[in-house]
Amino acid sequence: MPFSVKPRDVRKLFNFQHNCILIPFALKSICWFHIVPETKIEIDRITRIINEHQFPDAPLQPTLLHHIPSPTLSAVFVENVLGRLFAAHTNGLKAYEFFKFSLQFPHLHPTSDAFEKTLHILTRMRYFDKAWELMGEIGQRNPSLLTLKSMSIMLSRIAKFKSYEETLQAFERMEKHIFVGRKFGANEFNVLLHAFCTQRQMKEAKSIFQKMHSRFPPNSKTMNILLLGFKESGDITAVELFYHEMVKRGFKPNTITYNIRIDAYCKEGCFGDGLRLFQEMERANCLPTLETITTLIHGAGVARNITRAWELFNEIPVRMLGPDIGAYNALVSSLVKCRDLESAIHLMDEMEERQIGVDGTTYHTVFCGLKRSGGIDGVYELYHRMTSKSFVPRTRTVVMLMKFFCQNHRLDLGLNLWNYVLDKGFCPHDHALAILVTGLCSHGRVHEAFECSKQMLNRGRHMSESIFRMLVRFLLQAGEKEKLRILDDMIKRLHSIYPASRGHAVGLYA
Repeated sequence: MPFSVKPRDVRKLFNFQHNCILIPFALKSICWFHIVPETKIEIDRITRIINEHQFPDAPLQPTLLHHIPSPTLSAVFVENVLGRLFAAHTNGLKAYEFFKFSLQFPHLHPTSDAFEKTLHILTRMRYFDKAWELMGEIGQRNPSLLTLKSMSIMLSRIAKFKSYEETLQAFERMEKHIFVGRKFGANEFNVLLHAFCTQRQMKEAKSIFQKMHSRFPPNSKTMNILLLGFKESGDITAVELFYHEMVKRGFKPNTITYNIRIDAYCKEGCFGDGLRLFQEMERANCLPTLETITTLIHGAGVARNITRAWELFNEIPVRMLGPDIGAYNALVSSLVKCRDLESAIHLMDEMEERQIGVDGTTYHTVFCGLKRSGGIDGVYELYHRMTSKSFVPRTRTVVMLMKFFCQNHRLDLGLNLWNYVLDKGFCPHDHALAILVTGLCSHGRVHEAFECSKQMLNRGRHMSESIFRMLVRFLLQAGEKEKLRILDDMIKRLHSIYPASRGHAVGLYA
């Protein structure tokens, strides 16, 4: 089951309902455990080249042509590089350039996955003009790549960053000008509802439903999307009220309906109610899926019932199902919640031995447990294990580790983490920069704070206004007016190319 790499979804342990309700909306994650080492090295190398390139001061495509021989460029390679660029928080315009570069080769046919990843990177950075430009071009050249998934990516980001009216206008624009010749029906309507529900904008979702359900007759997916929205809002009462309403409307609950309700109860610590629904589900001849069991394992952890978590995990093969990385992560999470870190780390070993592999969620969960245990030694040991395997953690883990290292006065480890992530071709989030720069400045290491800020700006990423103002103060105190001028020039240059969002620095006298 693919897990989403959306930035807000990455904070959630399980996303399977989002993926089951429509089509797999989540970007296909790259399982590095199964990639040939030589290919992995080449993907890392190209990602690093793109991230460090001074685009648009210098054109990117000639550099790509020099470093990527045409015969070695394949559709899978393009998908994997774009996946790395997404995870690396690369500036969206660089990813767009790489995708356009891949379109120049007659032997290479673009895939919907590569297109969707590029679209996701652009919309995440709010480059909506470029995203519309990309959708228009694909609509003319390769209309078969325009899928419900690409529609969902665009509408979800617009719903998050723009207004209700602008989201409706975007839906109408897609119908009239992008998905030309396609008759919009319930599936497209579901995508629009999904955009609001994933942002927990249930007032807007209900308004859309009331306004448009006569034009787009709802189906079971429609009702499950709305049910999911209430679940994401954390209101069990609303979930149950809407469930009874959908039953009154004549919709028969299916496996996904039960999964959503079970997850709602488990997340609130009502594990007993989750088990009750599980039994009701079986009586209704709705076969539990691996996702159902995974949710219950997680719910057992929330309820601190590790015995039941193990029982549910061991039932998986009995039910003729195979545990995947999500099921293992649920059990790891439960062990961590019950403070059995030794068993959690042992389970990580088992995941690798069985070729299932560990992912960002696994590492983050165990790091959280080790951090709460109060000592830095365990965190450092796992950090060393992770870096020795060349695994790059997700953004939330980088930020968490940076905060932990700096709070424990281990700026050496903070800088080591910063350089490790950069060496792997990733661009750390501005939250990680803020934590590191604050720690360095408070210990009088202004020059290193300046260098880290330069590295961030050189990669086309903005720094926050508050951190810039702090650097201004410390650089002036140190008499480093030239460094301040360099930083100011870089910020203004970046702002002229990539307009800053609210809260980002725009320079001294902007």
